[in-house]
Formats: sequence, C-alpha cells, structure tokens
Amino acid sequence: MKNKKLRQPRDRKLITRGLLMALAILMLVPVVVTMLYSFFSPEEIQAFMKTRGSYDAGKWMAVKLSPQMFSLNQYYEILIRDMSILHMFVNSALYAVAIIVGQAAVIPMMAYGLSRFRFKGRDAIFFVVIMLMLLPFQVTMVPNVLTLRSLGLLNTVWAVVLPMWFAPFYIFLIRQFMLGLPNELLEAAQVDGAGTIRCYFSIVLPVCRPILGAAAALTFADCWNLVEQPMTYLSQRTDLQPLSVMFNQLADSSSGIEFAGAALYILPALFVYLYFLKDILAGVQLTELK
Repeated sequence: MKNKKLRQPRDRKLITRGLLMALAILMLVPVVVTMLYSFFSPEEIQAFMKTRGSYDAGKWMAVKLSPQMFSLNQYYEILIRDMSILHMFVNSALYAVAIIVGQAAVIPMMAYGLSRFRFKGRDAIFFVVIMLMLLPFQVTMVPNVLTLRSLGLLNTVWAVVLPMWFAPFYIFLIRQFMLGLPNELLEAAQVDGAGTIRCYFSIVLPVCRPILGAAAALTFADCWNLVEQPMTYLSQRTDLQPLSVMFNQLADSSSGIEFAGAALYILPALFVYLYFLKDILAGVQLTELK
C-alpha cells in the first residue's frame, strides 16, 4: 500500500513533466522551422511560398525540413545587399536600449518613493498609476498625440521613447515588490549613517535585482514588439520605423528573405530572455513567497 501511495505522486510528476515537455516542443516548432528555412536559398523559398493555398484538404501538407542546398543568401540580401531591413533592425535596437535605460533611471525611483515614503497625494498618484495601467493604448492615444504635438516631439524618436519611460505596469510591479522589503533592513542602514539616496542605491536596488531583471526582460519584449506607437507617433517618418512595424510587409509578396528576417527578429528577444532567465525565475519565486 505504501509503495502504491509513493508511486502515485511520482507518476503524476512524470505525466506533468511529459505534458509540459510536449507543450514546450510544440511551441518551439515554429521557431525551429523559421531558423531552418532561413538557410534555404531565396529562389527555393519563393518556389515553396508559391504553393501556399493549393493544398489538398484530404492530405497532409508537405513540409520541407532540409534545403536542396545550404545557403546564406537570405542573410546576404538582408545584411549586405538590401540595407533597409537592417536599418529597421537598428531602429528597433536603439528604441529598446533607450527605453530600457530610461525606465531603469525613472521607474525604480518612482516605485521607491511610492512604497517607502508617506506624503500628501501619494495614494492619489498610485491610483492614477493603476488607472493608466488598466487603460488600453487606444484610450490614451489621442491625449498622447496632442501632448507630443504641443511639445514639438511628434514624428521624432522621443515620441516613442519618452512615454515608455513611465510605463505604469512596471511602476506597480516594482512598487509592490518594494513593499515587502523589511523595514529593519533600511533602519539598520540609517543607524549606520546611510541617507535616503545611499539606501536606495546600496540596499534597495541590489535587493530588488531579481524583479528589476524580470522587468527589464519584459520591457525589452514590449519595446521589441512596438507597433501601434510607432505607427501613430511616426506616421510621417518611415525612416524611423522599427522592424516590428515593417515586418508584415515582408510576407505580402514573397521575396525569399522573409525567414531570415524573422530569424533576425527572434534572436535578440531569445538572447535577452536567456540572459535574464535566473532573474525571472527568482522574481517569480520571491513573489510567490510573499
């Protein structure tokens, strides 16, 4: 009887792991296929893409898993011959870096003030943050456009960057994490002579590293996938558009380089996720403990 009781939890764990592994593999299939097809020649991709919409519903769709000849021509077209896609890729990277740096300077400090200090209007400010977090972009789009136009920032890089520096979701996320910091930790530092600024940089930020890393990874995903903001704020400056806006145009008519473009688009997000993986897991675990 005891052996049966011990086997049941083990069997459940094995089944759960098996299901999760199957789900993970299923989710990775499109990424793997995209990477694989990026090494097909442009001519072979064009011929393959022309067969779309001509499949027999009663038969399995033929999927090519190996190229006739291994080729780097797609990457040559994107990175050397046609610089427009590379230009948009650089735009996306610059937006992501500028937004993450700005958020790193602004958001933790705002969260620190809202979580550790008592002042008149603090709760009202936090209520506004929550309201902005719940409102979709379509609701705040017109006020943002009017504000940016009055400041002379519309159709400039700052029109995309500045509003993202004050992302309400990350203010809320980091603020809630800071509320769980023990008061004794800061009080001990103050007894040793540390002021407010020193406590912030020497104690609060190091302790909040997991949640800050998780927020940075999520922020990069948001920045890398910006679509509505550039289309609205940069409507007259197509040269400033990121790759996320122009990427759909690659699939309108097959040029044979869309899979290399997709691979180039996926890799930065994948590297950022792997770099911050420990921080993401640590932030989730600490949040669950609270």
